[in-house]
Amino acid sequence: MFFRKLLLKLNSNKEMHKKNKQAIIIRGPRQVGKTTLALAYAKENYKNICYINFLENTKIREIFKADLNVDRLIRDLSAFFPNVKFEPFKTVIIFDEIQECARARMSLKPFMIDGRFDCIGTGSLLGIRGYNRKYDLSVPTGFEAFYTLSSLDFEEYLLAKGISSEIITYLKGCVSKKIKIDESIHSLMLEYFREYIVVGGMPQIITTYNKYHDLNEVRKNQRNIIEQYKDDFGKHIDEFDNVYTNNKELNRILLVFNSIPNQLAKENKKFQYSKIKTGGRANEFYDAINFLVESGLVMKCHNLNTLDLPLSAYKDEDAFKLYFFDTGLFISLLDDYTASDILLGNLGIYKGAIFENVVADTLKKCEIPLYYYNKNNSLELDFIYRFKNDIIPLEIKATTGNAKSLKTVLNNYNEYKVKYGIKFTANNISFNNSILNLPYYLTFLLNDIIL
Repeated sequence: MFFRKLLLKLNSNKEMHKKNKQAIIIRGPRQVGKTTLALAYAKENYKNICYINFLENTKIREIFKADLNVDRLIRDLSAFFPNVKFEPFKTVIIFDEIQECARARMSLKPFMIDGRFDCIGTGSLLGIRGYNRKYDLSVPTGFEAFYTLSSLDFEEYLLAKGISSEIITYLKGCVSKKIKIDESIHSLMLEYFREYIVVGGMPQIITTYNKYHDLNEVRKNQRNIIEQYKDDFGKHIDEFDNVYTNNKELNRILLVFNSIPNQLAKENKKFQYSKIKTGGRANEFYDAINFLVESGLVMKCHNLNTLDLPLSAYKDEDAFKLYFFDTGLFISLLDDYTASDILLGNLGIYKGAIFENVVADTLKKCEIPLYYYNKNNSLELDFIYRFKNDIIPLEIKATTGNAKSLKTVLNNYNEYKVKYGIKFTANNISFNNSILNLPYYLTFLLNDIIL
């Protein structure tokens, strides 16, 4: 298993979950490693593991159709899994793909109240397909602790390649001291980052690339994952846990999804419904966009009406950009030569979109809300985030371009109240005129940067 930061977080919060009587819920898109992570956590912390996959083993759903008394559930589960020992306080039950069985998720509440057995749930479309409130299937509010797992970030990618953790510690030290990185390490990190943009952070894809270093195989597997995602579009679950597809919704989701690369290729990357189809309107595609966002496949970045705190109070609900959650998968949607272009530095019309996408993906993985600032199409800052009581603009330059908008904001403090900014380029670290210049491979350290 690759190193995942979330495993450290789960271990540090274990006692808190016990105290609060909460089941751990790990959600995220398919194939990001949720099952592997749940099993790794279980092996580290429990003597016995009962693993249930509701997608592959539909018969076990029958156990949860009767009453949800814990003694009865354990009796029936022990009959179904004769090799599992159900020792109180030493056993965890993993509900994999829990969205496929609504009553299994309902059982989390009695399990947590009982307290003898801990539970972990994983879900790919949790909250979308898992319940149909029309049939009185209630959510166990207060008895779940939610965590989101995405694909590997650049730090995790480096460790998956076998790069020493001492190198990462060195990079963190350079950032904290705002000193230049050794040029040999800087060049190597730029090369690895371009590779990361192409390969992405999906565990299966990284394993394939580390073994064969064949980008054609990488692209084929990435496109297979995209097709598997599309198989989930428009799907719902009825009161009998049967899956059905809303074809009208499916077609709308596909139209939105397929339009995103062209939306990002525009100079103005604001999402436009008319680019989905001629005459497209918000009310027609709102639910489709929401489906993609809630399932974790795309990220919504809202424009801010003004630069002021709290940022959430000034977001424009109608003006936004959409980015893919994994830049490697985004690259696979482009033509076959895109990977070669990125590795060689020939990025073409997508160069801005590619680097913005990888930064958006990293911000999301750092649990930083996504905002940008566009003022009358004359001044635009790629991303805005809050550090303590400061508003920090981020400018992303695929090469080493001039950050005109960032300088304008910094030179007009009375209007914008912005003291510092960060510019990500291919250049080494420097700090000049209130702008921290960082190489874009260091975006994963945003939560550690002190200006």
